[in-house]
Amino acid sequence: MAKCNVCNKGTVTGNRISITRSQVSRRANRTWKPNLKKIRMALPNGGVKTARVCTSCIRSNKITRAG
Repeated sequence: MAKCNVCNKGTVTGNRISITRSQVSRRANRTWKPNLKKIRMALPNGGVKTARVCTSCIRSNKITRAG
C-alpha cells in the first residue's frame, strides 16, 4: 500500500452510497487514495533521497526539495 513517507497518510476505505440516500439505499465499497508525488528530498546530512510524499506535505514545506 502506498503511503506518504513524511506523515504516513495512506489509503482510506468507506462506503459508496447511492444517490437516493434512503434508509434502504445500496452501499458499495470504495477507497480514497492519497495524492502522492515521487520527489527528491534533501537530507539533513547533505544527502539526497527519493521519496513518495503527499501534496499537502509538499505545500506546507514539511520537506526540503533537492535542487
